[in-house]
Amino acid sequence: MTTTVKSIMKKPILLNENDNISDAIELFKTHNISGAPVINDDNYFVGVVSEEDIIKTLTTHNEDINILLPSPFDLLELPLKTTLKLEEYRKDIENAMKTKVKEIMVKDVITITPDTTINEASKIMVKNKVKRLPIVENGELVGIVTRHDILEALC
Repeated sequence: MTTTVKSIMKKPILLNENDNISDAIELFKTHNISGAPVINDDNYFVGVVSEEDIIKTLTTHNEDINILLPSPFDLLELPLKTTLKLEEYRKDIENAMKTKVKEIMVKDVITITPDTTINEASKIMVKNKVKRLPIVENGELVGIVTRHDILEALC
């Protein structure tokens, strides 16, 4: 008998597509997870958000590196320029934290069914370089399996 993911799947911790990034971060911290499936207001599975998706959004502020030595006038203006840049950066982060999950989530998600074998699920994860697989049955999200769940099942 081949073991299926139905025997190891977990109830998913969910985000709504209208949640903000700040909501996602709080959910991840509270539950010690690195990603979550996303549902819409009708409870349909619509995507996945991971820490990586959030970090990409929050780290879009890039500073140009100036390799030229500053002039004396530049040195006089440095405290003001630094203060302005820090304020600009803070505002960028505040705005990014208000970004809706639906704007950053991965929509084209690989899913499996409860009848997928653990071996097949692990092959799918490795081949596609994913850390979690939503389990969908008849269009409804019924569970999730992570690499950690598979390792536990194999040991």
